[in-house]
Amino acid sequence: MGADMPKQFLLLNGKPVLMHTLQIFYSAYNDLNVVVVLPEKYLKHGQSIFESAASFNNVQFVTGGDTRFQSVKNGLKLVPENAIVFVHDAVRCLVTSDLIHRCFDAALEKGNAIPAIPLSDTVRMETEQGAVVIDRSKLQIIQTPQTFFSNLLLKAFEQEYDHSFTDEATVAEKFGIKINLIQGEDENIKLTRPIDMLIAEKLLEKRAGAVV
Repeated sequence: MGADMPKQFLLLNGKPVLMHTLQIFYSAYNDLNVVVVLPEKYLKHGQSIFESAASFNNVQFVTGGDTRFQSVKNGLKLVPENAIVFVHDAVRCLVTSDLIHRCFDAALEKGNAIPAIPLSDTVRMETEQGAVVIDRSKLQIIQTPQTFFSNLLLKAFEQEYDHSFTDEATVAEKFGIKINLIQGEDENIKLTRPIDMLIAEKLLEKRAGAVV
């Protein structure tokens, strides 16, 4: 992103990205217990943002680790057993209540729910013989919230770290849990580049204009 602070703190339509994300989750379930995992350097900054927003209840803060695996593991220490846990990228601030509800329902039924969308672009893979086309109909782009029965996820995160752990689904899968994909959302983008901030701004304005 080229910014001087983590993306989740950048202002989007006058509010930090992280606040947009949390507002959507609270609009889906107003009795959520939220664990915010942040780099140690920005822990106090994150806490100060929430202190100015009295509408958010039951929020706890945890210091992250060197990898996504360790950061999530730190956050899971505050998650009870026999619960449904959403693990969500803070910078996916365009997630909707509908997707959150569908993840919850699917996880209740099958133990986990991983939102995904099909690829729309042609994809090539580099090989020793050159770049070859991959059948995109068999590929999915994975999103969050990755949603699990906490009992399953807590046990999966007792494993030793492996370099193949790119998200919670890969951790659970190595533990022996069958992954259940559900339909994600095209607008549930991860803010990564400056252009993503512009897209998110316009989509938020469009959604605000649709509210009557």
